[in-house]
Amino acid sequence: MHDPVPRLPSLLEAVLSVGTDLELRATLQHIVDAAAELTDAPYAALDMTDPARDGLKEIRTAERPDLAGPPRAPEPPEPSKPPEPSELVVPIRVDDEVFGDLRLTGRRDAPFTDEDEQLVRVLATQAGIAIGNARLYETARQRERWIEGAAAVTTALLSGESAADALMTVAERARRLAKAEAGVILRPTEDGGMEVVTASTLDDPSDIVGAVIEPGSPVLEQLLGGEPVFIDDSATDPRMTTHVRHRFGPSMMLPLQAGGRLIGTLALPRRRGGRPYTAVERLLATQFASQAALALVHAEAQHSRERLAVYEDRDRIARDLHDLVVQRLFATGMMLESTQRRSAGADDDAHAILGRAVDELQSTVQEVRTAILALQQPPADAPTTFRGKVLREAAGAAAVLGFQPSIGFTGAVENLLVEPVAGRLLTALRRALAAVSRRAGVSRVEITVDATAPLPDGRPGVRLTVFDDGDTGNGRAEGGGSGTTVTWRSPL
Repeated sequence: MHDPVPRLPSLLEAVLSVGTDLELRATLQHIVDAAAELTDAPYAALDMTDPARDGLKEIRTAERPDLAGPPRAPEPPEPSKPPEPSELVVPIRVDDEVFGDLRLTGRRDAPFTDEDEQLVRVLATQAGIAIGNARLYETARQRERWIEGAAAVTTALLSGESAADALMTVAERARRLAKAEAGVILRPTEDGGMEVVTASTLDDPSDIVGAVIEPGSPVLEQLLGGEPVFIDDSATDPRMTTHVRHRFGPSMMLPLQAGGRLIGTLALPRRRGGRPYTAVERLLATQFASQAALALVHAEAQHSRERLAVYEDRDRIARDLHDLVVQRLFATGMMLESTQRRSAGADDDAHAILGRAVDELQSTVQEVRTAILALQQPPADAPTTFRGKVLREAAGAAAVLGFQPSIGFTGAVENLLVEPVAGRLLTALRRALAAVSRRAGVSRVEITVDATAPLPDGRPGVRLTVFDDGDTGNGRAEGGGSGTTVTWRSPL
C-alpha cells in the first residue's frame, strides 16, 4: 500500500466539496464526482439502498474518456483473455443505516489499490454526515412549503370563494406542492361510487372530470372509509379502474375528511414513469389534505352563515315593505277611489285625473308586491315556484336592458299553472324578452300573467302579455300607444 499522505490535499478538497451544498441531489452529485476525481476512476455511481425514501435511484458521473488513455491502433487478438476492469465498492452509512453503495469502475491498466479504498472510505464517512444534513434540510424545506400551502388554501377558502372555486383552489395548490401531473378532487356519488368533479392539470382536464370509480372497485372501500391509498403505478395497478389511469404512474389518494365527515378524496397522480412519492411527501400531503378539509368545512359554514344573514335581511325588508309601504299605498288608493266617486259628474277633468291616479297606485302596489316576492326568493338558488321562475327570467332580461321589467300576476298562478303549461309559458316569455332586448329605444317593459283569462271558446286559460315601448317603426300597442305587445295564450 502506498503512503496516502501525498494525496491528502486532494482528500481534504474532496471532503470539503461534499458539504458545500444542502440540497440532497446536489450533495450526492458532489460525493460521486469527488470519489471519481480522488481515485482517477473513469466511472463512478451511487446506488441507493431505498430509492423510495428520498425519491432517488442512482447518481452517477459521465464516463471520463480522458482517463482511459489515447486511442490505440487495433492489435491482433491475443490468446489470453483481456483483463476485466477493476471495481471498488464502498458503502455509505447514514445514522447506522446503509444509504447506498459508492461504486467506482473502469480502470483496466491500474487496479484500485488499498490506498484508493482507504481514501474512499474516509470520503464515505464524511458523505454520510453530509447526506444526513441534506436530508434534514430537505425535510424542513418540504414541511415549510406544505405548511405555507395549507395556510394559503385556508386564507383563500375563507375569503368567500364559491364551492367550485374552493375545490379548484385545493386541487391546484396540492398539485404544485406535490409536483404532480394533476390535482384531482373526487366526490361520493349517490350509487356508492366516486366521481371526479374538479381537476387541475397543465393540459385540458376535460377527459379527467367526470371519470367515475364504479361501486365494487377494490380501492373504493378504502376511499369511502377515509383511508389514504398510495399507488406505485396507476397504469398497472389492478385496483385502478378509471379510463384515464394509463396516463399516470405513482399516485396518492388522500381523504378530505373533517369532524367525521368525508367531503371527498384528493388524488395527486404523477406522470407515467415519474418519481415515486417518498414517505415524507406522503405524510405531508396527508396532513395537507386534513387541513384543507377542515378549511372547506369552515368555509362552507361561513358561507351558510352569510346566506342566512342575507335571508334574514331580505325577510326584514319584505316585511317592512308589506307592513308600511303597501298598506299606506292601499289606504291612499282607497281614499282616492272615495274622492273619485264623490266627484262624479262635478268635474270631468278632475274625475279622470283621480281615475289615473288610482290606476297608478294599483300598479305601484302590484310592483311592490312583486319586489317582496323577489326578496323572498333564495338569492343563490334556482327558484322552485312559478312566480320565482318568472322573476328569474325578468332578472335575466334586466341585466341586458339595464332596468327591471314590471311584473304582474292575476289569479292563483301557483295552483293553476302546472307542467307542461308552465314550461311552455316560460319559453314564450323567454323568447318575447329576447325580442325586446333586440329593439331600440326600450325604456319600459310590462309582463302580465293572467290565470283568469278564458280562451275565446270559453275554456279556462292563461294569458301572457309582454309590452315594451321600443321603436317599431309603424307598430302600435293594443292600448293605442306606440310600442310592441306580445300575447300568448294556452288552456289550463
